[in-house]
Amino acid sequence: MQDQPGLRRRGFLTAASGVGALALVGCGGPDDSGAGSGAAGKGGGGKPRRGGRLRAAFAGGGASETLDPHLANLFADVARAKALFDKLADYGDDLSARPRLASGWEPNAGLDRWKVTLRKADFHDGRPVTAQDVLFSYRRIADPEKAFRAKASLEPIDLRASRAVDERTVEFVLKRPTAEFPNVLAAFGAYIVPDGSSAADFDKKPVGSGPFRFGSFAPGRSALFRRNDDHWDGAPYLDEVEFVVANEESARVNALLGGQVEYAHELNPTTARAHEGGGRIEIVRLRNSAMQAFAMKTDRAPFDDERVREAFFLIADRQELVDGALSGAGVVGNDLFGKGYEYYADGLPQREQDLDRARSLLRKAGAEKLKVTLDTSAVAAGFTEAASIFRDQAAKAGVTVDVAMGSKDSYWADILDSGTLCCYRSGAMPIEAHISQRLLTDSTTNATKWHHKDFDALYQQAQATKDTQERAAVFGRMQRRLYAEGGFLVWGFADWIIGTARTVRGVDREAPANTLDWARFDKVWLA
Repeated sequence: MQDQPGLRRRGFLTAASGVGALALVGCGGPDDSGAGSGAAGKGGGGKPRRGGRLRAAFAGGGASETLDPHLANLFADVARAKALFDKLADYGDDLSARPRLASGWEPNAGLDRWKVTLRKADFHDGRPVTAQDVLFSYRRIADPEKAFRAKASLEPIDLRASRAVDERTVEFVLKRPTAEFPNVLAAFGAYIVPDGSSAADFDKKPVGSGPFRFGSFAPGRSALFRRNDDHWDGAPYLDEVEFVVANEESARVNALLGGQVEYAHELNPTTARAHEGGGRIEIVRLRNSAMQAFAMKTDRAPFDDERVREAFFLIADRQELVDGALSGAGVVGNDLFGKGYEYYADGLPQREQDLDRARSLLRKAGAEKLKVTLDTSAVAAGFTEAASIFRDQAAKAGVTVDVAMGSKDSYWADILDSGTLCCYRSGAMPIEAHISQRLLTDSTTNATKWHHKDFDALYQQAQATKDTQERAAVFGRMQRRLYAEGGFLVWGFADWIIGTARTVRGVDREAPANTLDWARFDKVWLA
C-alpha cells in the first residue's frame, strides 16, 4: 500500500480524497491500481475495468455466522465486514495507522485528549456518518455485557467523558497519555455503524458506509454484496463480490482450479509450490504476515533463568525451521515481533545458531542435562513440524525436549497459563499493540509471563512522548531488552498465501494479512 502524499500519522492528518488502496490492516494511496496477475508490488496489472462478480472462497464459521462487524473474528468475518463497513483508521503495510473515515486527528499537549475530524461520508441508506455514530459504535463495542473484538483496544478511552464537538468532530478523552492513539482508531473490529443499530439489524439488512452494499447472506454458505457507487473512497470496480464458505483448503483450491471461484484465501505452502508459475492460477504471497515463535514462561523454571533463555535462542537454527516447518514460505526471525513494521529494531545482529555457547550457558545455569516439555498442536500450520525440528536441534546441545500434542480446540486457552514452553504464532499488529497486549505486567494474553515494572514504565514513557523519533528510541530500548532476555524465541515470519484466477487484477502483494490492503475487494477488477 502506498502512502498518500504528504500524509504522516503524527499531529493533524488531512487525508487526500480520491481512490485509496485497501487491505486487512492498513490504508491506501490515491488511485493505486494495485498489483495485477503476474505483477509484483502494487503497480501493474493493466488498466482497471468495471463490471463482473468476483467469487472469493474463505474458511467460515458455520451456521452461527453473523454480519455484525463488532463480532468479526475469522478472516471471512473481517473480509465481509470491511466490504460493508469502514473504520476511522486502518493499518498500512508497516502497521502504522492511516486515516479512513477520519480525515485527521490532533492531540492536546498532554496526549490525553484527541480531536478526530471525520471526512464527508454517507451510510448506505443516505444518512451522513456523524460524530454521534462514532460514539455509539465505540460505546456498543465497550459494553461490559458483550464480548466484542475491539473492546480491549478501546480501553484507553473514557467514553463517558468523550463527546461530539459538532457533527463531524469527536473529542476523545483518554484515561492516560497515549501517543499511539491512532492505533486505537485502527483496532481490529472497531467499525463505525449507524447510531441505534442492533444485532437484529445486522442479521437482516446491515447498513454500513463501506464500498459494498448488502445483497444477501446465508450463514455458513455465502454472502453477496453489490457496488456502492457513492463510497467516499470511490466506487469499486466490481459490480458484485460474493463470499463463498469452503472450510477445507482442498475445497478452496479445487474451486479455484475448476472456475467456481476467482479468489481462494489461505493456501498452504505445498499448494503454492505446486501451482506457482504453472500458468493455471496466480499465487500471491503476503510477506511478514505471521510471527512464528516458541514462548518460554519466564516466571518458572527453567526459563526464569535468563541464561537458559539465551541458550535456547542460540539452539535454534532458524533457517532450518523456516524451511522445514513453513516449507520455505517465510523468512527467519530475530526474537522480536514485527519484522518490517513501524518501530521494529532492525539494527540488532541477526541471531545465529551457536551450540557451543548454548552449552556453556546451560552449564553456568546448572542445566547441562535439561529436560523440558514443548507443547504443540495441529491448531496452526507448521506447529507440529516446528516442534519436531526444534527437538532435534536441542538434542545437539544436550537438551531433551519432549513434544506434547495438545487439542486443537483447547490449545490457545490452555497454553497461556500452563506448561513452560509452547509453539506460538501471531498475526500482524502494531509493535506497540503487541507490547501492550502481551508484554506488560497486567496484559491479559501474556504468554511468556514477562512481568517487569521497569519495562511497563518504559511503555508508559513511550506513550507519553510526543516526538516520533524520541518515542521510537524508547521502543528501541524495550526491544533490545526483549532481544537479550525476553521469552519469545521468534524463529520466523510466515507468508500468507492467496490464490487467484489469472483474470483477477489489483490484488495487493505487499500488505501483510490483517492490514488495510488485504482482501481489498473494492480495488480488485476482472480482466
